[in-house]
This record gives sequence, structure tokens and C-alpha cells, in this order.
Amino acid sequence: MSRNLFSRYIWLIDTIRRHGSLTRDELNTLWKKTDFSNGENLPRRTFYNYRNAIEELFKVNIDCNPATFEYFINDGDSHCESVTDWMLNAASMSNVLTDARSVSDRIFLEDVPSSRYHLETVLTGMKELKALNFTYSPYNRTNPSRDVAVEPYFLKLFKQRWYMTGRNVRDNAIKTYSLDRMSEVLLDQNSAFELPEDFNGEEYFRDCYGIVYSHGESKQVSLRTDPRQAKYFRALPLHPSQSEMVHDEYSIFTYRLKLTPDFVQELLSYGPKVTVISPPELRAMMVTSLEESLTNYNKIIG
Repeated sequence: MSRNLFSRYIWLIDTIRRHGSLTRDELNTLWKKTDFSNGENLPRRTFYNYRNAIEELFKVNIDCNPATFEYFINDGDSHCESVTDWMLNAASMSNVLTDARSVSDRIFLEDVPSSRYHLETVLTGMKELKALNFTYSPYNRTNPSRDVAVEPYFLKLFKQRWYMTGRNVRDNAIKTYSLDRMSEVLLDQNSAFELPEDFNGEEYFRDCYGIVYSHGESKQVSLRTDPRQAKYFRALPLHPSQSEMVHDEYSIFTYRLKLTPDFVQELLSYGPKVTVISPPELRAMMVTSLEESLTNYNKIIG
């Protein structure tokens, strides 16, 4: 597929979503203003071909309201929609950056190394419901674990790393693995599994900050921030459960979360701009970590 054709699909989806709904004439007017059109109309047959291709590639349905003859995006499952949005954003960014090669030395991006490692194999295992065999080298062990067999349930992207969660066959337990710590990944063609009906990926991590799962009880977490940090949290919430109470000189953000180590590390990264109000257990975890850091610095200074 040519990049130009792919860009047209992206333009069509973005335009209809941005306007909510459009008639063919309204869409045609907008189309003629683009570089794709050369000032010409979008032929009806071409439009229908684009609709079919978009549905096949992105699972995005462009439907028509028979009463108004307006076209709109038929959004289905909210999770599927978020995945589609991520794919479209990535595709749009790729198109933009391709056109910006002349200034590429002045564009600096975050690397996501795990997207180059085994992502395709893991996705194949998810689609075909086949187990994966691999060697795993976690950072907290000297020797790698070999011949690990996992039935891949779902993938999650978190802080520049892809993670796979699934059932470890030998331990019969749900575990999570970072793709960039996996090696010698093979698809077990002789295996077959079914996703448990009572397992839901979104529910599994619902009350977790990131990728660390805990069997512990979820807590109501309250954080106090200065006005400047509050703006950052509003723009990019720490968690979907976030709510805010605004005061004159500070804000209180509230969450429903499990107290996992990665959440503690995230809060520590904000320094004095964020203070834990509750629960007491989280305050204690923060204080302990800060005291250990201070002890390390005192050893160096002393």
C-alpha cells in the first residue's frame, strides 16, 4: 500500500471524527481543500472503496444515517476504540515525521525498544491462541529462566515498554513479562488454549498504577499538589480513577489504587510538589524510601 493512500484513510477517519457527522457534499468540500484532491471531487466509488479498506485495516465503521444522509464513525467497545485511536495516532505521527525528514536532526523521540522485540510473535500467539516458549532474564536475577511456557492473554504498553500478561503453564499462575527481557521466543504450534471466560484484562489491572499486579486491597489515595503540578495531572492523569478538589493554593487528587512499588516510585519522582495525604500505609512507604535515600547520601558525604 502506498503511503499516500494510507494517509488518505487517516484523513477520512480524522475528518469525520472531528466534525461528528458529515454529508457527502460537506465531506467533498473539505476533501477539495486537501493536497490529496488536486482540487477535484472525491468520487463516490473511491469513497466507498476507502470505507471498506478502513473497516478492514482499522476495524473502524463509517456508517450513514438514512434520515439525514450524514456519515459518522460508529464507535463500539470503548477499549477497542482506544486501541484504534492509538494505532491511528501512531500512523498519523509516522506520516508527519516521514514528511519532516529534512529537519530530522532537530526531532527527538522517546525510544520504545520492546516494540522491536517479539511483538509480532506475541500478537500471533494471542490471535491463534497458542502458547509461547521463551527464555526470560528479569533484572532481579542473575540467571535467566529457560523454557518458560506462557499462554498470552493480553499486551500492555507502559513507560516505553511492552508487557505481556498470560498464564504460566508450569506454575498455573497469571504472570507478566517484559518483551525486552524475553529471548529465543517461539510459537508452540502444537499447543492450544482458550481464554478463561471469567478473566478480564482491564479488570485485572483496573486498580493498579502500572504493570505491577498486587493481590492487596485497593485503597483510596489522596495526594496534595501545588497549583502548577495540578495542571500536569489534569492534562495527563496518573490513573483513570483520578478526581480533583481545587483549593486556593493547592489541589487534592483522589484515586482508587493498590499500593504497588511502581506507584511509590512514581510519587517519589515528583519530589516536594506532591504530598501523600492518605492512606497512612502509603505515607509510611514514602517516608521509608526517602529515609533510605537520605541514609545512602549521608554515607557518601560522611
